[in-house]
Amino acid sequence: MLQFQSAKPLTPLSMQLLVDQGAKLSSSQITRIAQLFMHLDSQPQRPPPFLHVWFNEIGKVLVNIISYILGYNTSEYVDETILVMLSMFTPRRPPAVQYDYATFISDKIHEQFMNLERERVFKCTSYIYHFLLYNQPDIFSVFLKKLDAKGNKRSVIFWSPGFHHIFHSP
Repeated sequence: MLQFQSAKPLTPLSMQLLVDQGAKLSSSQITRIAQLFMHLDSQPQRPPPFLHVWFNEIGKVLVNIISYILGYNTSEYVDETILVMLSMFTPRRPPAVQYDYATFISDKIHEQFMNLERERVFKCTSYIYHFLLYNQPDIFSVFLKKLDAKGNKRSVIFWSPGFHHIFHSP
């Protein structure tokens, strides 16, 4: 169990919750998401899924982070589950909903371990890598950049050299 304390009450997160909420997304909610996070010339003309390339820079970063958290192998297509999580964001404001990511991720890792014998693949290695990176940064022989160009803290997934060119920390 993760020892994580939050000052605010956290909303439980599950794939079923996202699927249920995704089925209820209204056209006005999708329009709002598109106006905030998609290129003006790529506004949706049909229901989701949408192509990743239709999103602006901030939208792409958020879609990539959300896809990573949900355990998706790709973010090429943006479906309703990702749109539900995007709907809680407004640029330069804290998220409208505070999900319990720690419990969600630990449950996903536990599920992977429980099914390892049957599936023969462990899909959550990146989670473990980032846990190690966050808790023991000194054991890695690469340069870790914990702050962005403006001096703001970056998410741990942006610490490694592959992400040093990203200046915005969502």
